[in-house]
Amino acid sequence: MSLMKRDQDGQQQAELKKNIAKVRQIVRENRRLTVRSISEHVNIDRETVRKILTEDLDMRMVCAKMVPKELTEEQEQRRGFGY
Repeated sequence: MSLMKRDQDGQQQAELKKNIAKVRQIVRENRRLTVRSISEHVNIDRETVRKILTEDLDMRMVCAKMVPKELTEEQEQRRGFGY
């Protein structure tokens, strides 16, 4: 692999990490945002935002909103799921 190609891959990985961090921060601030509104905030494609949310941040859609796949221990206890 050429040095130029490796530099491009490195830049793409750095950009992806920045986008993941931006999306994570936006979702932490407001979980009610849609994929479309997040993509507009970050200025990246909706499909890219969806992949970041589902694959990188391990989230899923619930009523067209993104939520964590699993509850925290505190959430489980509040809901009566404490085992």
